[in-house]
Amino acid sequence: MPLSDRSVKSCSVLAIQADGSAVTTIQGISHDDDWHLVQSAFKECHGLQCGYCTPGIVMSTIDLLEENPNPTEAEIREGIEGNLCRCTVYHNIARSVEEAAELMGGAQ
Repeated sequence: MPLSDRSVKSCSVLAIQADGSAVTTIQGISHDDDWHLVQSAFKECHGLQCGYCTPGIVMSTIDLLEENPNPTEAEIREGIEGNLCRCTVYHNIARSVEEAAELMGGAQ
């Protein structure tokens, strides 16, 4: 989750540390029926798994693509590390990030 424009893991932040900060969660990145481009890419490329890890990976992807709009596969894997998924070997997740970069205009 971004906390005042800095991506953090919600499990490692105490509520008092967020006091006075802007907090964006997965629910805050889409509007009505319009999904964020990263969410759309995950749906299109089958990067969605059981749902436990997906919000954290989507939020990490948004942060990654804001910092690096055209990441290599190695940079993608490094950018989402720390988000553990037990359902996959990350291939579709990495492809989803690549697709999101293309949708957001980063990949050429």
